[in-house]
Amino acid sequence: MVNKITVVGAGNVGATAAQGLARRELARKVVMIDIMEGVPQGKGLDQWESAPIEGWDTRVSGTNSYDDTAGSDVVVVTAGIARKPGMSREDLLRTNAGIVRDVSANIKRSSPDSIIIMVSNPLDVMAHVCMQETGFPRERVIGMAGVLDTARYRSFIALELDISVEDIQALVLGGHGDTMVPLASYTTVSGIPLSQLLPKDRIDALVDRARTGGAEIVSLLKTGSAYYAPAAAVVQMVEAIVRDKKRVLPCSAWLQGEFGMKDLFLGVPCKLGRDGLEKIIEVELTGDEKAALGKSADAVRETMALLS
Repeated sequence: MVNKITVVGAGNVGATAAQGLARRELARKVVMIDIMEGVPQGKGLDQWESAPIEGWDTRVSGTNSYDDTAGSDVVVVTAGIARKPGMSREDLLRTNAGIVRDVSANIKRSSPDSIIIMVSNPLDVMAHVCMQETGFPRERVIGMAGVLDTARYRSFIALELDISVEDIQALVLGGHGDTMVPLASYTTVSGIPLSQLLPKDRIDALVDRARTGGAEIVSLLKTGSAYYAPAAAVVQMVEAIVRDKKRVLPCSAWLQGEFGMKDLFLGVPCKLGRDGLEKIIEVELTGDEKAALGKSADAVRETMALLS
């Protein structure tokens, strides 16, 4: 347990993540901050009032001031806007980059020793913006994407095979979006390669569904996007750091030569512990997987270029 975790943004993802962090008692205090007056305070109070029923003692609160977040050990950033009708991809990118720059400057001032988990989209680029603004080392700025994408992939495999999700091991690498790279060659069920349980066409279909998993939910909801699974992914990453679990999880990390790439955030296998990103683990890829990862990196670089 650490002393304080801050969640920036009290929307669906942020509020759900805050409650998940409190339920696990990962910090003595969980603080939600949002620009909307009363919203983080109201949600924080509502969550705290559930504590006597659920049996946890983490103090949850809400605020509009970064002063109340000072000295946070971990900061989760969910702030940003969703794309609106008539808004171009570039407009969305620039708007969210401005929000993340402001958030990052406030984090640097109030919690200069914190570890940042970036959730805002486009995630890989927003992690880059955050690292530039804070000047934090790559060990302390990590993007949440691969944990969520891998969970979706595993959940679809479980449905296909009618088995427990607990027995499925998988990795999804690359940028957070349509170019993500589920590694079929590393996907197993209790150690059994997925290729022995499903034909290639079914595996390809599951990979495609994982790539469009977020869009599938958006199309069903009509308004809004996923938040239960993204919040759960945040909690898993924070728990790995706070409890120094040394877990190997797919996260967006700043590459400096790993996988033959440099100067971009991209989803790769990461060991997470009390110091944040403790190691990037390089794995051998098939020719197709290597090509797909390169394509995904190109897509991230194209988005980064729009901000230059």
